[in-house]
Amino acid sequence: MSTSPRALVVGALLLLVPILGLTQTWSHEGGKLTLNKPPERIVALNWAATESLLLLGITPVGVADMAGYGTWVREPELPEEVANVGTRVAPSLEAIAELKPDLIVTSTEMAPAAELLERIAPTYVISVYKQGARPYDKAREMLLTLGEMTDRKDRAELVLADIEKTLEEQRERLEQAGVTGKPVALVNFLDDRHVRIYAPNGLFQTALDNLGLTNAWQDTGNYWGFSVTGLESIADAPDSRIIAIEPLVPGLADSLANSPFWTYLPPVQNHEIYQVPAAWPFGGVYPVKRLAVALADALIDGGSDNVR
Repeated sequence: MSTSPRALVVGALLLLVPILGLTQTWSHEGGKLTLNKPPERIVALNWAATESLLLLGITPVGVADMAGYGTWVREPELPEEVANVGTRVAPSLEAIAELKPDLIVTSTEMAPAAELLERIAPTYVISVYKQGARPYDKAREMLLTLGEMTDRKDRAELVLADIEKTLEEQRERLEQAGVTGKPVALVNFLDDRHVRIYAPNGLFQTALDNLGLTNAWQDTGNYWGFSVTGLESIADAPDSRIIAIEPLVPGLADSLANSPFWTYLPPVQNHEIYQVPAAWPFGGVYPVKRLAVALADALIDGGSDNVR
C-alpha cells in the first residue's frame, strides 16, 4: 500500500517536534540567545555567575579570577579542578576558546569583548550591578534564567525558597534575642581610618530588610551599592553598631587599638564591634543568606571593642 505525500509530510513534521521543542530563545542585555539543548560546558566571567551555577549543581568548566573567589566569596565552594581563564576585567579569550564551552555567562562590563565571546560560544549577558538596578532582583533573575537554560529551574526555585526560609528564621532569632533595635553599619576596612560602607541600594540591604535591621548609612552609594568614607562618618550615628566584614587588612587590630580616634567612636566605647566572615557584596543571591546567618550569630553572641 502506498503512502500519500500528505502523510509523509505529517510524519516528517512529527519527527521534528522533539527537536524543535528543545529550541528556546531568551532575551538578555546583549540581544537574544537561542539554545537547542541545555548547555553542559559553561564558562562564568564573574563571581555572581559562578556562584549561581554552583547553586544549580553545575560546576563551570572555567571561571575568571578563581583564586580570588576562594578569598572573598568562599561559598558555594568552587572545586579546584575548574580552569582559570584570567581576570574578571580581562579574561583570556584564548583560554576560554580552549575549553570549548557551549555557553558563556558575563555582564556588560565585558561589552567590548561581547562580539568576540559570541564567536566562541552563545553568550548570556546580565548585569546584577548597574545604574538603577536592584541587585537582589537581578541576581534572582539570573539564577532562574540559568535554571531554565540548564533544565534546572526547579532547583533554582528551591534555592530561592531556602534563602527566604533562612531569612525568616534569622529574623525570628534576632527578635527573640531582642537585638534588632540599633542600626548597623556594614563595612569592609580599607585601612585604620577608611571603610567601604554598604548603602541602601546595595545587595546587603536585602539581608538587613528581611532581618528587621536598620542600615546606619542612609546615603545612596554607587551602583555597586557602597560608599568609601572615613570612620568619622560613623561617629555621626552614635547609636549604631559596626559590623566588620572579613577579610581584614593585615595588622588592623593593632592599628585600631593604638588609634585614639578609634577608641573615641561610640560603638567602640559601647563594645558594639562585631566581626563576621566574608560575604561577597557584589555576588548573586547566596551572599544574602550567608550574611544573614553570620550577622544573626554575631549580634546574638555579643560585641567587643575591637576587631580580632
